[in-house]
Amino acid sequence: MTKNKLSKKTFDIRRNRHFGEKFKKDIVKSIEQNKFTVGEVSELYKVSRTSVYKWVYKYSVLYQKGYRQIVEPMSSNKKVKELQSKIKELEQIIGQKQVMLDFMEKLIELSETEYGIDILKKNGSAHKSISGKTEKS
Repeated sequence: MTKNKLSKKTFDIRRNRHFGEKFKKDIVKSIEQNKFTVGEVSELYKVSRTSVYKWVYKYSVLYQKGYRQIVEPMSSNKKVKELQSKIKELEQIIGQKQVMLDFMEKLIELSETEYGIDILKKNGSAHKSISGKTEKS
């Protein structure tokens, strides 16, 4: 008796569903446009991956059975854009630092000529005390 109840329960859960051709083509189109992956479609619509792959092989222009595509256009494009934005950001930082460096060099140069003291330490020169000598008690 228990065995019949279990088999009937599993039979009730499994049902045959038929998807229309337009629905299948729309799903394949969304996969081609990298909106969804096969796994996401399978999970979202409770369809086996095998069925989704059959739809892809049947209706897709890009993905035909027997051809292996290693390129992942979504991830590589995304990675290139991220790297380009990082390069742009770093170039801006370098530009700002260079402006600050030029400003500081000019400030030091003007201060040296105005006050007549060496602010930059030259190689091989001894450190000069500005405050003068202090007396020991």
